[in-house]
Amino acid sequence: MVDYTKLKASFEALGLSDKPVIAHASLKPFGLIHGGADTVLRAMLTTFSRVVMPAFTYNTMVTPEVGPPNNGITYGSEQDNNRRAEPFQVNMPPDTMMGILPRALLQHQTCTRSAHPILSFGGYNADELLMTQTLFDPLGPIGALAELDSWVVLINVDHTVNTSIHYAEKLAGRRQFVRWALLGDRVVECPSFPGDSSGFKQIEKYLRSDTRRVEVGRAFVQAVPLKRLLDVVQELIKNDPLALLCERTDCERCNAVRGY
Repeated sequence: MVDYTKLKASFEALGLSDKPVIAHASLKPFGLIHGGADTVLRAMLTTFSRVVMPAFTYNTMVTPEVGPPNNGITYGSEQDNNRRAEPFQVNMPPDTMMGILPRALLQHQTCTRSAHPILSFGGYNADELLMTQTLFDPLGPIGALAELDSWVVLINVDHTVNTSIHYAEKLAGRRQFVRWALLGDRVVECPSFPGDSSGFKQIEKYLRSDTRRVEVGRAFVQAVPLKRLLDVVQELIKNDPLALLCERTDCERCNAVRGY
């Protein structure tokens, strides 16, 4: 069984004590955790100076019948999902694909949350970071983290869930998209929506020398300096405008980038 002491030691072994981090996690590889997700969260909050996690809510999204061209979406195709969509509320749980750790963070008494209706973030000791998010700059908190010598912490996950790569894509000038979400009794337009991430594992080889990794039994924790990540991604896209796109022929967002 993994407990607080072992988790705390693993996070400290990264050598990032008192650094801000943006974290992504899957807890299943740990097996049984004494105290569950709250124990993992406590170990993180007592190790890192600030902790930010995506708390995205895709169930707020609606798809119109018509919209801007080359937008990586098939209009009028989500009628069933539109009927199930819920207006965003600050106490809404994050999407299940975010994992259970962001939910634990949002329930923590010290946590605050940004108010983007799709791409909100939860944070510990991160109020001023979350305030940089706007409807037009949903990934703004990542830029603010980069200015603080922050790190990306990946707990049992790879770069396909690394939201910071999306921010680097935007910095590199890659096409962004428009999506729509319910907010109160209205539908709001949400620009600067990122592309597909299933090709992001390709970044690993370029960051190997910058990555710190700690094994925890059959599980692992790894970390990459955020500013270095942003620089590497931008350089890759500068040299190859199609870098990090996925190879699926049916991926609408990657195909839209290719056709841009």
